[in-house]
Amino acid sequence: MPRRPRICPAGMPQHVIQRGNNRQVCFQDFPDRAAYLAFLSRYQKEHEVAIHAWVLMGNHTHLLVTPQTDQALSMFMKALGQRYAQYFNHKYERSGTLWEGRFKSCLVDRESYFLQCQRYIELNPVKAGMVRYAGDYQWSSYRCHGYGMKARWHTPHACYLDYHPDPDRRLVSYRSFMASPAPEGTDDRIRYAAIAGKPLGTEAFQERMKAQFGTELGSDPSAFGRAKCLGV
Repeated sequence: MPRRPRICPAGMPQHVIQRGNNRQVCFQDFPDRAAYLAFLSRYQKEHEVAIHAWVLMGNHTHLLVTPQTDQALSMFMKALGQRYAQYFNHKYERSGTLWEGRFKSCLVDRESYFLQCQRYIELNPVKAGMVRYAGDYQWSSYRCHGYGMKARWHTPHACYLDYHPDPDRRLVSYRSFMASPAPEGTDDRIRYAAIAGKPLGTEAFQERMKAQFGTELGSDPSAFGRAKCLGV
């Protein structure tokens, strides 16, 4: 069965998931995660991809990004994945595939789902039982959004910046937002959209994306079950 074309239009936010092959661990220690972020910083500049949010889990990663050209996201993820795999294989004296096939991604509705998706990404370590509080996890964007820490690869999205005009009050408001529960079913919708490649947003947004980019978006009916099983 031929692959569905990947839709990565310039200027449109995307939620990106990349998993280790057969759920294998991709990050063994501190230097591994630091190396991945160093490569991420290098290639996001080279390929013009704005990084809004991220989390590095043990066997997968989440990114919330905006490519600046139609081909930017695919080139960025290819360069990042290949370079990190070379690093990992050399360090651990292994060979073969590190990542599971193509990365998963979906378009994100800025108006209704961007901050929900960002919160979902940053709460991954909490929901996985790795930490009790998102701020305790070093390898996500939460400390940037909740406490004002800086990362050279980070581009805060307008949806976050518009959360409150005053920077200090924005940090407080965002921490409160993170502590509040997501609307029922939101996490399942975020997981399903990324695995299926279906636009994440309102019905009106999905219809606009379908009309603009074609019927191939979200055409995998088995993705919902896979998303719930994987729990990514």
